Amino acid sequence: MYARRGSRSKLAAAQTLSWDVRYGTVLPPMTSTVIPPASASAPDSATNARAGSSFTALTRRVHDMNLMRRRYGYYWTKLIGALLILAAWVLAFIWIGDSWWQLVSAGVLAIIMTQLGFLGHDAAHRQIFKSGRWNDWTSMIIANLLVGISYGWWRSKHNRHHANPNRVGSDPDVHLSPIAITPEQATRPRSRLMKWLVSHQGWYFFPILLLEGLSLHSEGFRRAFSRGPVERRWVEFTLLAIRLGGLVALVFLVLPPGKALAFLAVEIAVFGLYLGSAFAPNHIGMPLVSPRLKLDFLRRQVLMSRNVSGGRLIAILMGGLNYQVEHHLFPSMARPSLRKVQPLVAAYCAAAGVPYTQTTLWQSYGAVIRYLNSVGLRGKDPFLCPLVAQRRAL
Repeated sequence: MYARRGSRSKLAAAQTLSWDVRYGTVLPPMTSTVIPPASASAPDSATNARAGSSFTALTRRVHDMNLMRRRYGYYWTKLIGALLILAAWVLAFIWIGDSWWQLVSAGVLAIIMTQLGFLGHDAAHRQIFKSGRWNDWTSMIIANLLVGISYGWWRSKHNRHHANPNRVGSDPDVHLSPIAITPEQATRPRSRLMKWLVSHQGWYFFPILLLEGLSLHSEGFRRAFSRGPVERRWVEFTLLAIRLGGLVALVFLVLPPGKALAFLAVEIAVFGLYLGSAFAPNHIGMPLVSPRLKLDFLRRQVLMSRNVSGGRLIAILMGGLNYQVEHHLFPSMARPSLRKVQPLVAAYCAAAGVPYTQTTLWQSYGAVIRYLNSVGLRGKDPFLCPLVAQRRAL
């Protein structure tokens, strides 16, 4: 079903590259599990029509298996459990008091915040409740009041990503200011120091995630004070102010200034690193899409997404984001159902000749680092000439 690492023949590798070339991209070298296409023939409208019809059949089967049903018991347990754990953390923080052990407590709080963020992500995708209004308010309360990031800012950004994953000019995740995702971004005029940093960006990508939490917190206030209409501007601003101001007040009431600042720095750093490390394997290093390229829904979502294997432990650690392919195909599917639909999607992609990528967590991190370094280094353009790419595969 899946091709194991190292087991594909050179001919199969060449066929995979050839298939990617026909769609305007070349997969960068990486250690991943890819189901090679069944045929190297060029797609036509009839092929796309058959693929669309077949995907409709898959969707119907998913509904028939009741995999799109709401999982109220699962999510109510998660929501209530998260609030109880958060309340227990507050009591433990006050009880521990003035101690450097509070830096461990800061890391624990960051993990709680990240897990809450995963729940907010599920609600934003209409996975929890049937009512869109209930999902919206649940996600806003989780994001703004509990985690301290702007739901409105994130929803706008994330919706654009889901509509066009890895499409240059459309997906905001392709435009990360400290990181060059495309060769065009890497070759912009820069100082000598910045050129050196970009050429080694794969190695500092994960360390720079230590600042991601600070960036996420600040984006909410930036949105609240931005010009133009902003939906629920003052509601979001008030919830953010309560969350961030409340945590700072609590920390400085319990700890002296030096320890309080250290606590906040650790909490923000671990939160950004954990959250960023969960999202990074999903798409970085997968093919980028030209703005002029037209792809059907299936290929637009599957080819640009990477799953992470590892079973239920990885699913818990990544908040279900390890089933990235399935999540992009069925974004409103409840998190527990993603594991059940994964074999169906993998089998469907194999039958349809659509490469399906799945790696271990460490392989995905390695792919991210290699890809970013290959973009940053001069002469290491990951978008090789198709003929050269095919020849190197032989």
